[in-house]
Amino acid sequence: MYESLATQGRERVHTGLAGIDSARLKKLRNTNLRECFNLIDEMRHKLEFVARIKGISFIDDAASRSPLSTWYALETIEGKVVWIANGTSNNIQKAAEFKRLRNLVENKVTKIICIGDSSLYQTVFGDYVKDILSVQSIAEAVNKAFYSSEENTKILFSPAAENGISYETQGDTFKHEVNEL
Repeated sequence: MYESLATQGRERVHTGLAGIDSARLKKLRNTNLRECFNLIDEMRHKLEFVARIKGISFIDDAASRSPLSTWYALETIEGKVVWIANGTSNNIQKAAEFKRLRNLVENKVTKIICIGDSSLYQTVFGDYVKDILSVQSIAEAVNKAFYSSEENTKILFSPAAENGISYETQGDTFKHEVNEL
């Protein structure tokens, strides 16, 4: 049980612990609690492990549609990260929101691949990340990320911005493209 909990990330464990408190109040048995934790592992598109290929891990966090959600994902992941994000236009309000990520980006992110416009990312993170790219599709992003990464890199798809496509569609596309490598 503990190994499966360790792979779920802090957010899922915190959700599970809150569930335990609730369950204990309702006097559920430990076997039922274990089943609840296993259901938490099935949350799609939220820090979901997709695959490990040639020592490179792929993580689907397509449900993260704000800089704050992406901050949490980056904070949770250990090691070097290639961040695939939705591109977004550069404006003062958005830039202020993304600036909250600077410390994590500076210390963890080796490359940012934007699906669409990368101007905001260039403005906010250009001093910290040398490699910020614009691509036109998730397929192109996955390929560029994979073929330019070293062993033990984590490739995180965490959009951080809306783009008009549902997170389920984007997450499923990301997983499909990873499995095509």
